[in-house]
Amino acid sequence: MSHYSQAKFRISAPDISHLGEDKGIEVAFAGRSNAGKSSALNTLTRQKSLARTSKTPGRTQLINVFELDENRRLIDLPGYGYAKVPMAVKEKWQKSLGEYLQKRESLKGIIVLMDIRHPFKDSDQDLIHWAVNAQIPVLALLTKADKLKSGNRKNQLLKVREAALAFCGDVTVDVFSSLTNIGLENLQIKLDSWFGYHAKKSHDSDIEDL
Repeated sequence: MSHYSQAKFRISAPDISHLGEDKGIEVAFAGRSNAGKSSALNTLTRQKSLARTSKTPGRTQLINVFELDENRRLIDLPGYGYAKVPMAVKEKWQKSLGEYLQKRESLKGIIVLMDIRHPFKDSDQDLIHWAVNAQIPVLALLTKADKLKSGNRKNQLLKVREAALAFCGDVTVDVFSSLTNIGLENLQIKLDSWFGYHAKKSHDSDIEDL
């Protein structure tokens, strides 16, 4: 999947007015500040430091744009819900996040990253409900899957997939680990479908593959 390894940082923007022309296809990565967004982006692109990682949650304070080509972009949105920062700063993040999700016409899919041990926090559900109402497809990606043994991982995936039915929208669920690359191929396949690359098989993984 060489198109993801070709990702290049383009810009960090405080709000959508600084993102550039609203055309082409964008897929956004969103999640709580400790969900592992930056690690997932680095794993996907096979670049160790494309997206900043930190042991201090909440370091992503701007909308970061990574360009695959002139028409396709990965978007790293500000983390939400955890960071110990002043309320004024947190409100600024939330405003830029909300504006992007509501007004960006080129947004074609959202990856909502959630710790597999703590899925569907209130803020995650709010984001997914918004996406469903806006008819934007969602991949709920259960990160840190290596933290659970295989049997528990399978059970948790089945449980979260069942819970996702309540959103009544285009919401798929899969597991992912930046440490062991569990779920990396399925993530690439889902992104391929959104970006218009030729997808080699259906995304939804067989539970036995875990």
